[in-house]
Amino acid sequence: MLSAETIATVKATVPALRDHGETITTHFYQVMFRDYPEVKAYFNQAHQAQGTQPRALANSVLAYAENIDRLEALEGALPGIIQKHVALDIRPEHYPIVGECLLKAIKDVLGDAATQPVMSAWAEAYQHLADLLIGAEESIYQERENLRGGWRGPRCFRVVRKEPESSIITSFYLEPVDGGKIMDFQPGQFITVLMDVGGQPLRRTYSLSGGAGANHYRISVKREPEGVASNHLHDHVDVGTELDLLPPSGEFKLIENARPLVLLTAGVGITPAISMLDASAGSGRDIHFIHCALNSRVHAFRDHVDSLAIENENIQPHYIYSNPLPDDRADSEGFIDEEKLTRLLPEDRDVDLYFLGPKPFMQSVWSIASDLGIPERQIRYEFFGPLETLRAS
Repeated sequence: MLSAETIATVKATVPALRDHGETITTHFYQVMFRDYPEVKAYFNQAHQAQGTQPRALANSVLAYAENIDRLEALEGALPGIIQKHVALDIRPEHYPIVGECLLKAIKDVLGDAATQPVMSAWAEAYQHLADLLIGAEESIYQERENLRGGWRGPRCFRVVRKEPESSIITSFYLEPVDGGKIMDFQPGQFITVLMDVGGQPLRRTYSLSGGAGANHYRISVKREPEGVASNHLHDHVDVGTELDLLPPSGEFKLIENARPLVLLTAGVGITPAISMLDASAGSGRDIHFIHCALNSRVHAFRDHVDSLAIENENIQPHYIYSNPLPDDRADSEGFIDEEKLTRLLPEDRDVDLYFLGPKPFMQSVWSIASDLGIPERQIRYEFFGPLETLRAS
């Protein structure tokens, strides 16, 4: 338990964190990457360059300080943090590194205001949070290791099939080199791929696009113009290439019930929706599969979805192209908007809505879904960034 003195001291730093939090966290990452370059592999440097990672951490540190006397207020946020840590294989030995660099950043930025009592309180508070996270993460590691086909840490897989899905998306089928079983996953989850690109170790998460039950995993990766990992996968990873994987993770999971299911995606956001569609196609549940793409050239999995719709009358596909080619067959043109979604949804709006895509698309869908009155508890998404960014549109 934290002492009353520590709680009071940490809460007294809240105004400083509001004013200087992002400066502190930006400096924190600079210090950590300089002093412990081996941890850079755990962080997407594009998010560092965009400032989203320091901003998200600043918000988390502020939330912890504001609620340090009632940590139950953070219960909604902690599972997501824990899942991200587990997905990247964060271990107990990483926490002292983070603590050391965070305290140094606080001291460097706040200067004389970071008195010895302040630094001692923050050291105690950080260790308290670290212990909570380490314990929760260890429980998940043990649970996954004990599952049928489960494992802990990196496991070597081999690419057994590489298949283009569109002009920019390619699927990779991965089987374990040891020939053993692999753990099942829930539709919507992802795996973490470990790579070495030009001597630089990287860890990247990719949604699982294949159905559960087979003894392989499938990821479908979009080539990003400046994406170090995605370009490496497209250009240098072929059949026979071996890659280390971490076990499936993620809280963006399909929940089975009788309500109509709406899978609304854009671009490569289609990948987890394909897994969800495969799992629910034969359920008899009404499924509205709505996908937004530039045109047919970049639209992945259309033939697969169309085939499932022919075999299952409960599946209703709808494709929206924003820049269709002359011979394209789109159901709508332009971008997703309230009028289009209104036409496609049941009148009572009693649906389960899952959506995923680029940030502007996500912001738009969140706003539309809220305006249409879809119950918030029935809206689910995977968003890589601070949630206030999603909800501020």
